[in-house]
Amino acid sequence: MDELIRLVRINEPLWVKSATNEKYVLHHDSYERIFPKATHFKSSNARIESSKESVVVAMNGMQLVNMFLDPNKYVDLFPTIVTKASTIQVLEAGIIGSRSGSLQLMYEQMHILSPLVAPREFYFLRYCQQIELGVWVMVDVSYDYSKDGQPNSLRFWKLPSGCMIQDLPDGCSKVTWVEHVEVDDKSLTHRLYRDLVSGSLAFGAERMVGTLQRMCERLAYLADENTPTRDLAGVISLPEGRRSIMKLGHRMVKDFCGVLSMSGKLDFPQLSEVDTSGVRVSVRKSTEPGQPGGLIVSAATSLWLPMQCQTIFDFIRDEKMRPQWDVLSSGNPVHEIAHIANGVNPGNCTSIIRPFVPTENNMLMLQESCVEPLGGLVVYAPIDIPAINVAIRGEESGNIPILPSGFIVSGDGRSDSGAGCTSDGNIMGSGGSLLTVAFQVLVCGPAAPQQQLNMESVATVNTLISSTVQKIKIALNCSGLD
Repeated sequence: MDELIRLVRINEPLWVKSATNEKYVLHHDSYERIFPKATHFKSSNARIESSKESVVVAMNGMQLVNMFLDPNKYVDLFPTIVTKASTIQVLEAGIIGSRSGSLQLMYEQMHILSPLVAPREFYFLRYCQQIELGVWVMVDVSYDYSKDGQPNSLRFWKLPSGCMIQDLPDGCSKVTWVEHVEVDDKSLTHRLYRDLVSGSLAFGAERMVGTLQRMCERLAYLADENTPTRDLAGVISLPEGRRSIMKLGHRMVKDFCGVLSMSGKLDFPQLSEVDTSGVRVSVRKSTEPGQPGGLIVSAATSLWLPMQCQTIFDFIRDEKMRPQWDVLSSGNPVHEIAHIANGVNPGNCTSIIRPFVPTENNMLMLQESCVEPLGGLVVYAPIDIPAINVAIRGEESGNIPILPSGFIVSGDGRSDSGAGCTSDGNIMGSGGSLLTVAFQVLVCGPAAPQQQLNMESVATVNTLISSTVQKIKIALNCSGLD
């Protein structure tokens, strides 16, 4: 805790600005003089990632503290970064009303949203202290937690990291975030993502606070009775309906991000690595509420495109462009019939889209797009009209079955590409971008015999994703790329 407070409050000589992107990184000689400690990993591949960033978010300090200490709400605040979180043991509950002194052993899995990058897992102690009126510090530090007598083989170790939260007079708060992690993962990072991951962009403080800022803004829009809504078909007449649709969109994004690690679900050894077409495939049996029951094939691929993030993001989220890439639309137009803003940036919205498929008169599409510190995300799922009407009426949408597919676009992390977002929320980047395309398809229901799933089903999904990528390349004049 003392170390984190000093890291937050002191810049030079502990922190210096990076020559490549003007962001703060730790000056290791100065750090080691003040906080001497042994390195955790002895491998020649081991390295240190460090970063610091501050933002103002639309939530008060006490609300943030409570959400950080609740693993479910913590995942809700970082749905595109933290794919799993749990509290293993509460060691100290802390003072009622301030949570000061709270100490708990937690687990989290973090992800960059490409199947080519392994998720990061941490067991850590999270300690909260209110250090003065309206100011909290939340510190995380890795803990060597062995399950069932088996030592863990984690390749990521949190040195004191976390945030200082300072209440502001208008119900907002200033959050200063520090990430300081020892990593031994060079062999696990695919070459496409190496620059993005090793440069602290993928799991750094800027991504954490940028996502926190966007999600706090989204929660404020969710609570606001006057959230801007463009309803072209008179679909959503009640504020409760708008909120229910936004919650469904949030769950759709969480489910999509959770699937993308594809770990522990590979039933086909011959497809457990990226195959010759560059598509990773996994299969799972779904029995969970909120998902269609049966066997689901997920397929994803990541590729580099020589274009700015903003161009790709705008192309994919524009419903007028959809016939150019959506294989299932057969070139027919689709129409946005409802549009709910969930942030100031026009890229942050939840939409209901009517596909033009004569045989699917009973089907609509829910789509969520958002601008992230790394780039942008577009996620969508088909939903039948009776199910979406449940949400439109403002009823509980938690059990509506959705099977999301979508796209993630980010800068490639190279120093000349300027990956990320500008201060006004536009995606920037003068170099190349990384695009992940991921589809999920229900191949047979829960009652069907499992042997019905054969390589033909997998091949169909593989073809679907490959042809979509090719259509995007053609539409963006990148078809000459391998």
